[in-house]
Amino acid sequence: MHVSKKLLISATISALLTGCSLPGSHLNVENKNIVADNSDNNVDISKQVNVYPLTARKVKEFSKPYVSAKSNTALDAEIARYQYRIGPGDILNITIWDHPELTIPAGSYRSSTEAGNWVHADGTIFYPYIGQVKVEGKTVTEVRTEIARRLAAYIESPQVDVNVASFRSQKAYVTGEINKPGKQPITNVPLTILDAINQAGGLAADADWRNVMLTRNGKEESISLYALMQRGDLTQNRLLRPGDIIHVPRNDAQKVFVMGEVNEPKLLKIDRAGMSLTEALSNVGGINQLSADATGVFVIRSNMEAKDQQSDVIADLYQLDIQDASALVIGTEFELQPYDIVYVTAAPISRWNRVITQLLPTINGFNNLTEGALRVRNWP
Repeated sequence: MHVSKKLLISATISALLTGCSLPGSHLNVENKNIVADNSDNNVDISKQVNVYPLTARKVKEFSKPYVSAKSNTALDAEIARYQYRIGPGDILNITIWDHPELTIPAGSYRSSTEAGNWVHADGTIFYPYIGQVKVEGKTVTEVRTEIARRLAAYIESPQVDVNVASFRSQKAYVTGEINKPGKQPITNVPLTILDAINQAGGLAADADWRNVMLTRNGKEESISLYALMQRGDLTQNRLLRPGDIIHVPRNDAQKVFVMGEVNEPKLLKIDRAGMSLTEALSNVGGINQLSADATGVFVIRSNMEAKDQQSDVIADLYQLDIQDASALVIGTEFELQPYDIVYVTAAPISRWNRVITQLLPTINGFNNLTEGALRVRNWP
């Protein structure tokens, strides 16, 4: 009788400890095809991570240079030299003084756009007496000089004036998180990135201010509208050319992860002004005062996409000790980057308590089974 009861208890405990009898989902990789990377089998991950303590002296070394207001003399000079070049689709308004029959041949009640000279696809216009005139790629001054020279054979000292009645040939494009995305005409008034953004209604609420992309002739250049529009750094501004594309991405990639012993672990989005380590901790309610190790506030920054692929370092860890709460001032000077992981470690006593918490149900269950066996054994 006693032997059978002991066997029953042993069988029950064994059944409870097997994976098939435990509640909840489970994923076992032993019966699956595991693709091993033999190159990393003997590499200790602890040797692939650098740790940098954040101190008042060292934190400035890890911070980005402060963006201040700057002038852009190169852009100013480029704007001063700017001249519009005529292209196919433009409409020219040509005036010959004292010769109204050449100026408005179709009637005086038509607008300049309706009565003007359309630039054909081959880059030419037709004008009375002189026939076809090649205007593509020329300025209005050059076209005026050409028409006056050729009309001199028919009219004595012709007084010619040329202007563009409608700018249709050249455009720049503003796309992405813009209130009014679309094309922006290139005219005789120089158009810069700042002008194009303003004319498109400004940036949308979800715009990424720091990673705007200017595409020109297939080449991309990163522009920071935060530096340009918030800090007055005019070196970020550019004079737009025909075919340029300004793309403002969403700020979906501007995020950091706050995990570990904080009061409200969650994902945070970096706004246009940036986010410091202290600000991130504040947004999640601070560290958990009962379970967190104040010496172990870490920022984990991936180094997997570093340009120097010869390095074996996969991540950099920045450690902040906030046992003294005044050290949070140091955290205000440390600016987070997209996909940083802010991790607050647990105190040793918290980790021990969690181990005990996991063991207690098993211990209590075993005790209950043992007491039951004893009761059976003592049953008369």
